[in-house]
Amino acid sequence: MSLTAVKNTFDTIEPTPTQDRLPRRFGDFPTLIDALEYAAQGERGVNFYSARGVLEVSASYATLRSRAERVGRKLAGMGFDRGDRVALIAGTHLDFVVFFLGCQYASVLPVPLPLPTSFGGRDGYVSQLRLQVESCRATAMIGPDSMVEFGEEAGEGLGLKFAGTFAEFEALDCPDGTLVRPATDSLAYLQYSSGSTRFPHGIAITHKALMANCGGQGRDGVQLVDTDRCISWLPFYHDMGLVGTLLTPIANQVSVDFLATEDFARRPMQWLSLMSRNRGTITYSPTFGYDICARRVSASLLKELDLSAWRVAGIGGDMIRPDVINNFAKTFAEAGFKPTTFVPSYGLAECTLAVSFAPIGRGMEVDLVDERILSGEMMGRVEQAVPQSADLADGDVMLKTASDEGVRLREVVNCGVPLPEYELEIRDEDGVSVADREIGRIFVRGASVMSEYFNDPETTAAVLSSDGWLDTGDMGYLSAGSLFVIGRAKDMIIINGRNHWPQDIEWAAEQVDGVRSGDIAALSLPSRDHGEVPTVLVQCRVRDMAERQAFADAIKRQVMAITGVQCRIELVAPRSLPRTSSGKLSRSKARQQFLSGKITALDY
Repeated sequence: MSLTAVKNTFDTIEPTPTQDRLPRRFGDFPTLIDALEYAAQGERGVNFYSARGVLEVSASYATLRSRAERVGRKLAGMGFDRGDRVALIAGTHLDFVVFFLGCQYASVLPVPLPLPTSFGGRDGYVSQLRLQVESCRATAMIGPDSMVEFGEEAGEGLGLKFAGTFAEFEALDCPDGTLVRPATDSLAYLQYSSGSTRFPHGIAITHKALMANCGGQGRDGVQLVDTDRCISWLPFYHDMGLVGTLLTPIANQVSVDFLATEDFARRPMQWLSLMSRNRGTITYSPTFGYDICARRVSASLLKELDLSAWRVAGIGGDMIRPDVINNFAKTFAEAGFKPTTFVPSYGLAECTLAVSFAPIGRGMEVDLVDERILSGEMMGRVEQAVPQSADLADGDVMLKTASDEGVRLREVVNCGVPLPEYELEIRDEDGVSVADREIGRIFVRGASVMSEYFNDPETTAAVLSSDGWLDTGDMGYLSAGSLFVIGRAKDMIIINGRNHWPQDIEWAAEQVDGVRSGDIAALSLPSRDHGEVPTVLVQCRVRDMAERQAFADAIKRQVMAITGVQCRIELVAPRSLPRTSSGKLSRSKARQQFLSGKITALDY
C-alpha cells in the first residue's frame, strides 16, 4: 500500500498533535503520576497503528489519565495493597498503557511480561510467564484477549486474586476504592531483562529514578524541541520500549506513534513510512532494525519516503555495527536521511535506561582500535586508536586490516557523554579507577540506578555497592569524557537486541543424555558477517564421528525447544573448559581461549 493510499484511510480518527501550547517540562516531577497529570493538561498523547499503517487508536494524555484513575480505583477496591505486584502481558496496545499507569494510582507495582516470541513454543512461553510471576510474587496477571489461555495456564495454582484479560478486569462489578498515590522514593515498577528465563531478576525502579532518567533523556540526551514527535516499534516489556518510547514521552509531553513489534517484524518498512507520513523526528532501534530496513526497501517506496524531518536516530540495545549503520545512511540518503541524524547511546535496565548519548547532530564517530587490545591478548592503553567520523569512512567492514603491519583494527563507536546525573568510572580488575583511554569495567552511580534486584539481596550485592556504584558488567574506555563500549565482561548473550542468560542455555543443553553439569559453556562469538552468534562449547567424550554429529544435533534441538535460541554447537575435548580458583566455569576465559586457538573444536 502506498503512502498516498494509507493517508486516504484516515476518515474518522486523527492522531494526537505534534505541537502543543502546554509549556514543556523535562521530567521534573516527584512521580510518574504527577508527570501524567501535567501532560494531561495538553493535547498530546499516544497513537497505535496497524501492520498496514492505519491509525486504529488515538488517546490524549488526558484520556489516559481518566482511564488509569478508574483502573487504580478498581485495584484498590479489590483489596490490592501498596506494593503488590500485578503482572501485565505487554502487548503494544492502549490497554497495557492504561493498566501500567492505573497501577500507579493504587501504588501497585506493574511487572511487564513478554509476548510469546522466541520462547521455543507454547510450553517454553508458559514456563517463562510462570517463572517471572513466581519470581516477583505477583498477586494478579492481566493481558490481552489473545493471551488469556497462556496466562491462565501459567497462573494455575498460584493463588492469584485475578487472572484474565484487560476487558474482563474493567468489567468487574466491585466498589471503587480510594486512590493510593505513590511517594517519589517508592517503587514504580519491576523490569525483567529480556531473555531472563531460568534465573529471572526483577529490576526495581523507583519513581525518583524514573523521573531523573526521563528528564535527562529529554533535556540532555535528545534535547527535545517543540516540533518533536516519537515513532516506535519497540516492545513495552523491554526497557528501551517501555522507558525510552512510552514513559519518557509522557514525562516530557511528547506525542508518540506505535507500531506493534510483531507487525514491524512482518512489515518493517511501516516504521519508516510512519516516520515519513507523520514527520517523525525521534526513534530508537538496535542495529538490526536499521539493517532490516536497508535490505528490504523497494525502489518505489524509497521514492515516496521523506525522512528529512528525522532528527534523532537513536542506536542502542546491542553492540553497534558501524558497517550496518553506514549502509542505512547511504540507502536512505535519497529520501532525505542525513548521517548526522544517528545518535549512538549506552544504557541498561539497571540504570532505568539511558546512561550516555552521543552529541546531537554529529552522527556516529568511531575509533579504530587494535583488536589485540580489545580482546585482552595485548595489554595497555588504546594508543593505536584513530578517531574518524563514520559518515566519512567507507563503512564496509567492522574489522579492518592495516596492510603495512597486518594489524586488525576494530571500529569502536563513541557512545557519548554520560547524562549529568551520573558519575562514571572505568575500573581495573582490582576495582581501581584507570586513566583516560585505558580499558576496564564500566561503573556508574546516579539517581537512575536501580534500588535492587527485587527480593534478591545476594545478586544485588554482587553488582551494587553500599555507596551506590553499579558494576554494569560491560567493558569500555573513556576518551575526553566520551564513553567507548567494547563488549560485555558479564556473560549475557545479546543477539538482535534480545538478552539471553547463558545459564538458561546451559541448563537446556544439560537435558540431553550424555551432557554432564559443567560440561558446557554458552557464550557469544563473532560471526562471519562481524555480528555475534550464540555458541555452546560442549565437552565431548564420543569418538565416533556419526555419534558426534547426532550428539551435537540433539543439543541444538533441545536448546531451541526450551529457550528459542538457535545456537552453534562446538564440541571440545574433555576437561578443556577453564575454571576459576573456586572451581566455577569461566565463560570469559573460555571465549578468549577458543578465539585464540587454545581450545580447539573437535571434528564431526
